[in-house]
Amino acid sequence: MEFTQIKETCLYVQDLKRTTHFYAEVLRLPVIGQLQDCYVFFRVGTSVLLCFDPEKSQNNHGLPPHSGSGHVHLAFECQPEEYEAWKEMLLQANISIEHEELWPQGRKSCYFRDPDHHLLEIIMPGIWGE
Repeated sequence: MEFTQIKETCLYVQDLKRTTHFYAEVLRLPVIGQLQDCYVFFRVGTSVLLCFDPEKSQNNHGLPPHSGSGHVHLAFECQPEEYEAWKEMLLQANISIEHEELWPQGRKSCYFRDPDHHLLEIIMPGIWGE
């Protein structure tokens, strides 16, 4: 037996309206679910990015309670031919690129922050040998 992928990734955020604007309007991720003041969910390829208000999710009475704090890292994979366009889109949205890395076999990635200071990365396929 083996897992096929990580289906969901979760971020805990302080302002869901600001988060919705950033991920839906700036990064153009489709919103697939939301509950005002509790959560907003985005489609990312075949995966889902879950963004929760940590206080509300900790006091959840349906699913097991969960919460978190601190700045986490996640990477969005893009097609190699779209990488430069993604960088340009970030710069046009006044989002600073903190670092760009050149990986083996000429693959690149760039790092930037969301409004809650989570470290995000746009990455070309193949960095992990897949």
